[in-house]
Amino acid sequence: MAEEKNVNTAPEQDLSEILKVRREKLKALQDAGRDPFTVTRFDVTHHTQDIRDNFDALEGKPVSIAGRLMSKRGMGKVSFCDLQDKTGRLQLYARRDEMDEEAYNEFKKYDIGDIVGVNGEVFRTQRGEMSVRCKEVTLLSKSLQPLPEKFHGLTDKEIRYRQRYVDLIVNPESKRNFEIRSKFVSYLRRYLDSLGFMEVETPVLSPIAGGANARPFITHHNALDIDMYMRIATELHLKRLIVGGMERVYEVGRIFRNEGMDTKHNPEFTTCELYQAYTNLEGMMDILENILSGAAKEIHGTYKVQWLGNEVDLTPGFRRLTMADAVKEYVGVDFMACEGDAEKGVALAKSAGVDMDGVDKTWGNALYETFDQKVEEKLVQPTFITMYPVEVSPLAKRSPSDHYLTERYELFVCGCEMGNAFSELNDPIDQYERFRAQAIKRANGDEEADMMDEDFVLALEYGMPPTGGLGFGIDRCAMMLCGTDSIRDVILFPTMKPLE
Repeated sequence: MAEEKNVNTAPEQDLSEILKVRREKLKALQDAGRDPFTVTRFDVTHHTQDIRDNFDALEGKPVSIAGRLMSKRGMGKVSFCDLQDKTGRLQLYARRDEMDEEAYNEFKKYDIGDIVGVNGEVFRTQRGEMSVRCKEVTLLSKSLQPLPEKFHGLTDKEIRYRQRYVDLIVNPESKRNFEIRSKFVSYLRRYLDSLGFMEVETPVLSPIAGGANARPFITHHNALDIDMYMRIATELHLKRLIVGGMERVYEVGRIFRNEGMDTKHNPEFTTCELYQAYTNLEGMMDILENILSGAAKEIHGTYKVQWLGNEVDLTPGFRRLTMADAVKEYVGVDFMACEGDAEKGVALAKSAGVDMDGVDKTWGNALYETFDQKVEEKLVQPTFITMYPVEVSPLAKRSPSDHYLTERYELFVCGCEMGNAFSELNDPIDQYERFRAQAIKRANGDEEADMMDEDFVLALEYGMPPTGGLGFGIDRCAMMLCGTDSIRDVILFPTMKPLE
């Protein structure tokens, strides 16, 4: 048989020969009435990690395991293979004089990548390796494509993202990332459930794009003959439920934004949004802090994680700074000294080297742009930035003590936004005016401005209690907990440009 090499580098004729040989093997099996693709079931009693964890109790006892062949050695009278299942790998040991001779000869023909079921006995080899001594081996699925060469794995990131199925087979760190992501989602659900929150589901398709400043994807509903928008946030529907008296709700759901792609953004991503009646910004800070610190401790056994070249300390008690105080500390300019004065605010921003082109020249925008351009990337350790200008917070409640600011926060870690929360606006008149301002922006060509949602305003007119709201990205939290620098490493099937 032709030697199997890395499918990404093997000469075309070598790969063609490998594919040909594998198909010939399948044809021979089918002609002999042993088509592996007709097998529908194999009873598995143990996984490989079960055997490793309980070896002393299982030694000498029969087990049935199943998985993919990842390596082959020997192949004379004695054969060694590594079998991989969802929990890890374990060595298979097969001797010709301990199996049916015909079955053993068939086993020798199996290829790396084939999926097999094994009935055998747990034992330790003379070299001390935990193994299963094969009695029967059943071919359950034939691999017609060779796996990447074992010493290099699948290293081309483009191929890893496009062929995640191969990436998961050969790169344990990729599988680890998605296990961590799953554990994080499980933890946050348990935590919110323990606080009395109810998980709900809201529409993905809506006649209005609202709840965030983002460009939506547009589709068409044939039966209704109307254009609809894939949701850019779950916020407005969830707050309707607070009006309806549910008091504590959350949703873990997919969001779609028709925007650019980079290491921190994907056009479709997953968020958790939650709303709690009768609480405010402070309550929302406590919840996000507890979710991130608690998940880190449960998953890693420590509050400290490595991310983007930094050791991040997620010990509870994250720093809390107003935006104006953060700008004063990191940039050295005091926006509160000229609060509300657009001309002085813009002058302060420009003196700090802030680019104000294309931005409405207001005091609030000057403060925000200074923070965004000069401070954000410097926030390495977990820091809550609070009191955002009204201009950039169309859904947040104004601060009772400062008309120009809102009760809003964002959490930053390693210069990345990790969560966004408000003391929610529940004044329907104020909300209507803010929607009007957004609608004017949209009419002037700003495709990311919110649309007017009159039904949401109507809901607020029935009365929404004081409410705290929080949204955060599951993908970015997973990036931090996995220590990876690309969002594509924590999304199973990231959006990719089609191959030409």
